[in-house]
Amino acid sequence: MALCLALVGCKHREALLPNVSGKAGEIVVMMEKSDWEGSLGNAVREVLAADCPYLPVREPLYSLINVTPSNFIDLFKVHRNIVYFDIDPQVTENKVTYLHDRWAQPQCIVYITATDSEHAQALFTGNTETITNFIEQAERDRVIANTLRYEEHSLYPQVAEIFGGSPHFPMGYKLKKKNSDFVWIADEKQYTNQAVLIYKYPAASGVEDFTLDRIIAHRNEILKANVPGMFENTYMTTGQIPAPTMEYMKYKGREFAQTRGWWEVENDYMAGPFVSQSFYSPDGQYIIVEEAFLYAPKYDKRQYLRQVESLLYSWEWVKDEKEESEN
Repeated sequence: MALCLALVGCKHREALLPNVSGKAGEIVVMMEKSDWEGSLGNAVREVLAADCPYLPVREPLYSLINVTPSNFIDLFKVHRNIVYFDIDPQVTENKVTYLHDRWAQPQCIVYITATDSEHAQALFTGNTETITNFIEQAERDRVIANTLRYEEHSLYPQVAEIFGGSPHFPMGYKLKKKNSDFVWIADEKQYTNQAVLIYKYPAASGVEDFTLDRIIAHRNEILKANVPGMFENTYMTTGQIPAPTMEYMKYKGREFAQTRGWWEVENDYMAGPFVSQSFYSPDGQYIIVEEAFLYAPKYDKRQYLRQVESLLYSWEWVKDEKEESEN
């Protein structure tokens, strides 16, 4: 009975939390003005306000808002992303804590406690990858939650029948092209085009399947055949300036090679950023690639790219009847 009451109490508390405030891609950084203008603030800006990769115009990874402890009122406590520096000689332990839904939902808070500014900076710089991944995943999770809330349900089964799984798509996305090994789904507006390409090709032999050269070679071959430009003899390909990069990642049990780069149209002037995830099909016979790309020549691109990239993380394999019955 006590456990039931505790669970009910937690759910009741969550229900009472307000929705988060602030724009997507913003972070409130709570620290003293002197620290913000000193080496600690510089360290934070170097990481969280670094340039987004593969964008034609410089845009910071996040927009930072400094709030001092005396001004950290309810208005800022309900912000979507908070990096909170609690610097006090009385602190008993220098540490980084990762919190969800403290004052609002869905909220993420990086809480750094330290005895002085030097220890705080050491904690931050020593945990930059974990901190940025935590905030980035919170941003993705919000996009995915809204996608599932306002899903275009007709798209998942059309993709899944070819690949055995699919990302989820929000309303506004429409099927542009589909064949036996390729699908193109996009949300096309007057000045923006957010699109996801999904394709597959036979696997080769182990680690060679996920070299950057092999991934790009298959990408160029498949896109030349399936993604034409506006004019004759134009098609999507991979730009080499800047050169694409790749890293190996794991998310919710799914391992993949993530490639970032710059797409362009051969014999034309259209271009923009892309990010792809390459992974094995369940039977290991194919490499499946899901790729997000953006074309938004009139607007800042950071948030548009983050939105469409987040859809890749919603990939879900089709469950068989046995799995469904067990769940």
